[in-house]
Formats: sequence, C-alpha cells, structure tokens
Amino acid sequence: MIKLVASDLDGTLLLPGGVMPEEIFGIIEELYKKGIIFVPASGRQLPNLKELFKPVLDKIAIIAENGGLAYWNGEIVYLNPTSSEQVKRALRIIEKVEGLHPLLSCADCAYYSDGFAPFIDKVHASYSATERVENLYDAADGKIVLKISVWDESVPCAEHGGKILPPLIWGARTMVSGRDWLDVSCPSANKGEALKALCGVLNIKKRQTMGFGDHMNDLEMLEACGKAYVTANAFAGLKAKIKREVPSNAERGVITKLKELI
Repeated sequence: MIKLVASDLDGTLLLPGGVMPEEIFGIIEELYKKGIIFVPASGRQLPNLKELFKPVLDKIAIIAENGGLAYWNGEIVYLNPTSSEQVKRALRIIEKVEGLHPLLSCADCAYYSDGFAPFIDKVHASYSATERVENLYDAADGKIVLKISVWDESVPCAEHGGKILPPLIWGARTMVSGRDWLDVSCPSANKGEALKALCGVLNIKKRQTMGFGDHMNDLEMLEACGKAYVTANAFAGLKAKIKREVPSNAERGVITKLKELI
C-alpha cells in the first residue's frame, strides 16, 4: 500500500508556465484521508513552497532546495547544508563565468548581491523570501547555506553553465535544475537523501512510496521510491533510467495517476 507520494513541481506536477492544477488541493485532501502523505519535492525554497501549498500545509511534508531540507508537521526534520568554504570556493568560480548570477539559498531566505535588473526580476518572481546584501562571501560565513542557486542568462542552462561549472567546482554537486537555473551544493545533497530521511521520520518503507519527476535532479528521489514515474516531457537522460511513464505535465499526467491512486 502506498503511504507517501513525492512529486517534483516545475515540468512535472505544475502545468506549463508554472501554473498549479486547480484540483491538486482536493486530491491532497483525499490522499490524506487514505493515509497517504503528499510531498512536493522541489528546488524551490521552503517559504515559497509553504505559501504555494498553504491550503493543505497541515497535510503535507515538503522537500525543498533540491534536497537541502525536509519539512514535516511544522518543523525542519532534515537539513544538509553546504560548508562556507565550499560556498566561497564555488562563488569565486561562478563569478568568473559571464552570464551567471548566484544567490545563496538558506532555509528561511535567499541572499543575493548582484544588481543586474533581469536577475533581480527573476529572483523576485521565483522566491518568496529574499534579501539583497553587499557581499555574498560575508553571508556565506554568517548563514547556514543549503545551496548556491545560479541563474543563467544563456538558455538552456544545460548547454552553458551546466557544462562549464561541473568540472571546475570540485568537491561539490553541480546540477541543472531547470531551463535557466542550476544548483551547487554539498555532494550528498539531493532529493533522494532527503526523501530517505523523511521516510525514516514517518516510518515509511521504500515499497510504500511513489514518485514523479522530469529532470536529472529528480533521479535519486525516483530511485528511492518503490514506484517511480517520469512525465512524457521528461529529460531524455532521465527517461533512459526510469522506464515507467505518465502523460506530460501539460496533459496533467501526475494528476491522472493520483486520481487512480485515490
């Protein structure tokens, strides 16, 4: 019996344009009545996800920052930060690459110093809690940083920053997380590790879990699930590893599968 369903958001559950399917809150309510916990698992920050799922916040768990943290019952139950030295070493490399704009993602706020207007617009559109600071290096010393989120002017990011940074930032996990974003974090930070920790808190076995995703940053999470599905619009590399498929996010494939589960 399934007791937990974890789903990526952008490109997976959300409709094109980042639109929330209107029926998801009713579905989450029905899942909860059946003893099934829904877990949005995203690269987004916790404040943003809490706001996005506010109508059902007492009935879900959350995996945020691409596995940097897990949240349940009003508390952060798992945290996997990136050391200040790792952060500062990565920042020195990122700032040398034209068109890359970093911000530091922490549990309660995202910090940036770059004054580039399109980047600031993107930050405010993507994050619910932000603060501009004079120096990201000082912020790295004073804050618990979960990851560096990097906005890439050149899209798709996978063909620019996603190729340039991984071989340069040794000792860290550098992963494309969207069309124009990539993340730099400690090597062990991923959605799969966060899901395992969350399942430990909830006393849920792997065979009792189901997951949905569309990109390579979902791979570890899907491998940690008893039943794993990719959307039809998923990245080809992920489809090669996860064979079960649901219709695309535009066709509400995850919604259809959740209705079947109910």
